[in-house]
Amino acid sequence: MTPVIRQPFKARTTEELVALLGTVAAAILAVIIVAMLYFGREIFVPIALAILLSFVLAPVVLILQRIHVPRGLAVVSVALLAFALIFALGSLLATQLTQLAGDLPRYQSTISEKIQSFRDTRAGRGTLERASDMLKDLSKEIDRPKESAAPRGLSSSIVNPGASQAPVPVEVRQPDPGALENLRTLISPLIHPLATTGIIIIFVIFILLQREDLRNRLIRLAGSYDLQRTTAALDDAAIRLSRLFLTQLILNSAFGVVIGLGLWLIGTPSAILWGILAAVLRFVPYIGAVIAAAFPLALAVAVDPGWSMLLWTLALFFTVEPVVGHVIEPMVYGHSTGLSPVAVVAAATFWTALWGPIGLVLATPLTICLVVLGRHVERLEFLDVMFGDRPALSPPEIFYQRMLAGDPAEAAEKAEQFLKERSLASYYDEVALKGLQLAQIDAARGALDPERLTKLRDAVTEFAGDVADQDDRAPTKVHLTTDAEASSAVESVAENAAHENLPIVSRESLPPDWLGEHPVLCLAGRSLIDEAAAIMLAQLSTAHGLAARVEGADALSSANVFRLDGTGIVIACLIYLDSSGPAHMRYSVRRLRRKLPKAIIILGCWAKDIDPGALEVLRDNAKADLVAAGPGETVKLCIEAAGGAYPSIAASTQERSTTAAA
Repeated sequence: MTPVIRQPFKARTTEELVALLGTVAAAILAVIIVAMLYFGREIFVPIALAILLSFVLAPVVLILQRIHVPRGLAVVSVALLAFALIFALGSLLATQLTQLAGDLPRYQSTISEKIQSFRDTRAGRGTLERASDMLKDLSKEIDRPKESAAPRGLSSSIVNPGASQAPVPVEVRQPDPGALENLRTLISPLIHPLATTGIIIIFVIFILLQREDLRNRLIRLAGSYDLQRTTAALDDAAIRLSRLFLTQLILNSAFGVVIGLGLWLIGTPSAILWGILAAVLRFVPYIGAVIAAAFPLALAVAVDPGWSMLLWTLALFFTVEPVVGHVIEPMVYGHSTGLSPVAVVAAATFWTALWGPIGLVLATPLTICLVVLGRHVERLEFLDVMFGDRPALSPPEIFYQRMLAGDPAEAAEKAEQFLKERSLASYYDEVALKGLQLAQIDAARGALDPERLTKLRDAVTEFAGDVADQDDRAPTKVHLTTDAEASSAVESVAENAAHENLPIVSRESLPPDWLGEHPVLCLAGRSLIDEAAAIMLAQLSTAHGLAARVEGADALSSANVFRLDGTGIVIACLIYLDSSGPAHMRYSVRRLRRKLPKAIIILGCWAKDIDPGALEVLRDNAKADLVAAGPGETVKLCIEAAGGAYPSIAASTQERSTTAAA
């Protein structure tokens, strides 16, 4: 029997222990916070409502202050007006509910008739159901017990004296409550709502009065080491939240008004109730309008003997909700609330489990507050990553991940969305190149094996082929992208970027020596990542009218350089993503110069964060003609060379070729 060899226990480093303790402490803190929110919901619900109301009312208070209304008077008057409006809506809702409850028994017969009609009209079921009902009646008749033979009017005890007598029911009645007890019964259900409302009013007033003081305290908690940045972040977050909630309130109220008017015209009972309910539930994205539509649809079935009211109600919701959600909302405050769909569902589930129905309504506003704080406060950045709709990875990281995963088709789809607003040269400069620079960093530390490097190179080749039909003309920007990942990439590129509008060269304008099949040669420096970069350069150059071909890193080796086909080559671009090998660059340029004495040699050193001075040193050391720091700049140099922008370089190459021939 082979003995089991146990591995010795590996001691953890201090950093690992600190990280583990931090994770455990964060988990314990999260459990404590959730428990506090659940068991303290009687306190936290009014506070949450007060904070959200303060965001809505703050712009109105600021407007009154601008017209020289004292702050205290502005806060109190706005708060009282807001709560008076809320109480008026509440009383209207109570009236509508009472009326609806009184009318419900009238709709029972209509529902029964529709159910019976639906059963009877189902194909092949009417006759069978009637036969089944007849058999049930016969079974009941057979199983019915025989009636007693005793004469009518005589009790069973007289006919059968020995039979047991049934017990006589006894009812115990309480004395009528007095006036004080009736008053207590009437007031007790109102104590909790009134107390909650009073707490909300007090909190709203004090939050609006002490807005700056509360902001300073939050700055102290969030981090006072950078007051300027933290203050600007919180002010921006407060303005954004106030604008968002106020806009949502106005838009959802308008939605409720339209729904209420539409239901009133259709003839649905309690149309005001359903309009208010639609406005409130629309604060819940995706499912709020569906829930709001369910109630009037069910009522339409109960009220109308036919089906016309149901169809008109369906048409109303199917018309108004898409118009508001997909036309008006994007124009008013953007394409979304800033939350991912999964975050909306998770937040709705979490807050509903904690706080019940009020949590469902507050879920989205509360989560928006957390996400906005996460975007502006560094210590809370994890909230934006968890719940925000912005991509968790940067555009270069997404490109690199897609290439590693062997999914260039999806990367090409995102690139096409990007090209609706920016150029292909900007995509290669700001997204694809930076993604390859991440690959170069991983390769330098030995994290990429040869098989994975080959897979990455092949994925870039397929990606370049997928976007080969893009001629890189100026985007029309008629149909802007709505994709979150593409939008994030677009935001990273300025509209006036350096290589955003590179010209496209027509074949008729090229000099005679540029009319070969491939006047541009793109060569990899010394790795498969360099070859992937050369593939991108060749595709971009071809898109701008200068056809190019690609050679791998082994093309300039001493054994293979004499086999290199130099027919029709005018410019040779040697691409490196690592600047740590100036000797390799120098010898590669020397071999390339011997093979192509008439060609202009561009050294493309596309290393991350390399400065122009270091680029010029590398060019001078390698004796290259030109140097470039990215795909866009390299193609720009090629276009300028095709237009005769470098006569001195052309003369020197001609002189070198003459000397070599002599």
